[in-house]
Amino acid sequence: MDNGVSKQLNCKDKMEIDFEKMGGLVPAIIQDAVTKNVLMLGFMNKEAYDKTIETKKVTFWSRSRNCLWTKGETSGNFLNLVSIQIDCDNDTFLVKVHPDGPTCHKGTDTCWAEENTLNPILFLSELQDFIDKRHEEMPEGSYTTSLFKKGVNKMAQKVGEEAIETVIEATNGTDDKLIYESSDLLYHLIVLLTSKGLRIEDVVKELQMRHDPEWDKKRRVAKSKGEMK
Repeated sequence: MDNGVSKQLNCKDKMEIDFEKMGGLVPAIIQDAVTKNVLMLGFMNKEAYDKTIETKKVTFWSRSRNCLWTKGETSGNFLNLVSIQIDCDNDTFLVKVHPDGPTCHKGTDTCWAEENTLNPILFLSELQDFIDKRHEEMPEGSYTTSLFKKGVNKMAQKVGEEAIETVIEATNGTDDKLIYESSDLLYHLIVLLTSKGLRIEDVVKELQMRHDPEWDKKRRVAKSKGEMK
């Protein structure tokens, strides 16, 4: 499989930010760009915002000390800026970061004493985005590109082969090999879906719909009316 990392810094124009609504301060919600967990809430004035943009280290205005403070300047636990977004009223920031160590001064990952752990299922969307990019750019030397070039029939055949290998490991193999083959199956399925203009999220939406206790009843009613086969 291919591996790739992309970074983007997307900061709104300073003139759109309403610093006056709260006496020169704007709340800044700090979110881990990878795990999507909320780490803390701070406040920025225009000077703190400007310094954050300039240094790429999140800087706040301390209301208790009445001065600027860059998170991590004493502990080393910096919040490395990824992006800043402004809300619909132009008076609240969503700041996405890569944290260096725990965020809270008490030593916990977040200011709510929660663990900043990644839900592995979120990687599926990241993988889907990466495969979409491969499909769009078709770089030479990429295994994913070679799959797309072989066409839908070959991709579907590959999914079938991986499904068989998964079944074999489930019935006669080890757990480690089952996970390995299941990973191959899922990866090739995403490639096949991508070739058809679909995403893994479309499959998840279908599963989510089926999770509704009324789903099977609605399906049977529709089938009885001839609305579906």
